[in-house]
Amino acid sequence: MNFHIEYEREDDGRWLAEVPEIPGVLTYGATADEAMAKAEILALRALAERIETGESSPCQSILNSLPHESMAFGKGQTCSCRAA
Repeated sequence: MNFHIEYEREDDGRWLAEVPEIPGVLTYGATADEAMAKAEILALRALAERIETGESSPCQSILNSLPHESMAFGKGQTCSCRAA
């Protein structure tokens, strides 16, 4: 399954990165690369936690929890990452 990292620069200069498919995966960094790396790590940790707690299909439950409308940042950019 592919997840997307959306990122944008805040007014204060920090970078915000989010994986909208996984609730709670939102990170800040001094650079876009740092924020995206932190978001990828946090996404993998969230998936690992769901597996450890016995959730049979963590990816499917994430998809089921998504709203039908888009969760994209208005001015943000998107890149793809793969999570197992």
